[in-house]
Amino acid sequence: MPFLALYMQQLGVTEPADIAMWTGATLGVTPAITAFCAPFWGRIGDRFGRKILVQRSLISGIVVMLLMAYATRPWHLLALRAAQGFVAGYGPLTLAMAASSVPQERLARAIATVQTAQRMGPAIGPVVGGLLASAFGLRQVFLVAAGVYVAASVIMAVFYVEPSGQSPEGGRPERVPFRNVLAFENFLLLMAVIFGLQLVDKSFGPVLLLYLSQLGYGTDQAAVFAGLLFSVLAVSGAAGNQLAAALLKRMTARAVIDAAVLTAAGALAVFALRGEVWVLVVAIAIFGASVGTAMTAAFTAAGSVIPRHVHGVSFGFLSSASLIGFAVSPVVSGLVAGRSIRVVFVSGVVALVVLALVVRRVMVERTLEIETAPTVDES
Repeated sequence: MPFLALYMQQLGVTEPADIAMWTGATLGVTPAITAFCAPFWGRIGDRFGRKILVQRSLISGIVVMLLMAYATRPWHLLALRAAQGFVAGYGPLTLAMAASSVPQERLARAIATVQTAQRMGPAIGPVVGGLLASAFGLRQVFLVAAGVYVAASVIMAVFYVEPSGQSPEGGRPERVPFRNVLAFENFLLLMAVIFGLQLVDKSFGPVLLLYLSQLGYGTDQAAVFAGLLFSVLAVSGAAGNQLAAALLKRMTARAVIDAAVLTAAGALAVFALRGEVWVLVVAIAIFGASVGTAMTAAFTAAGSVIPRHVHGVSFGFLSSASLIGFAVSPVVSGLVAGRSIRVVFVSGVVALVVLALVVRRVMVERTLEIETAPTVDES
């Protein structure tokens, strides 16, 4: 995706404004449609089995990537990315599959492992794609991406065994209305937490290079430092995912989320106030680890109160909140940066502090290690 603007030029778009418009729309349409569809695909997965839906999504990815390699018009890419958003949805489904495949006491570790993979993939992918594009050309990169989808499809078909009760042979679980899923303990609050974390986390993208230039770094230096900071953010976020699994053994989810969000706010405040490279690296590392910790704790807290037969639709809603934050953040960040780039980070600090206070006041305390039997309403 980082070289999509160059691909637009190869397809005949020449004006910078038109390139920006087509690139932005093509990049944004997939998460937007995926956010809308994720709960519905999750519901279908809960009813008919998640493995077959993930396989459907991966096979669709093969077809979309192959067609993107042979696109001849900008609208071809836009339409294919829209189709990819509609047929995707393996992200929340894989979270649900991991959560349903382990005992309750290992729920946090399972979610952390999948989220680590989800975070590291986008961190590594652009580097590999850039190298392949330089060596073989832009179109060939889409063929390689299709090959990755093929490998994932084979891995899924051969190695994943669906737990009993999640496959069609195990019987179809009872259908649970969307409003009942949203009514689970802390669920709407946790959706808000995940949205807020993504909103702040993804605010760096549009402004970081400009911020470094504003601090006095030359163009080449700023580009190198920006790449370094983005890499540190990705790696530290993955470390935070794993840290959450360890912390949840000793602390409640509310305590972990509250502490992690406040720590992220403090690190972001330092990032906004200082300009030395080593300070920025340390601050963004602490920020990334804190956001990763809070994100995994939020998903785990939701998964712990939701019956396993509706994990697909529930993780679909949670992933929708994440994707909406992902899609909205660059727009908001760009608008705020028009007044002041530093205000982008200050606004993030304020948002995180408010989020931590809401979690502390509203979230119901719950210990996650022990799986309790469901209560029966005798009224």
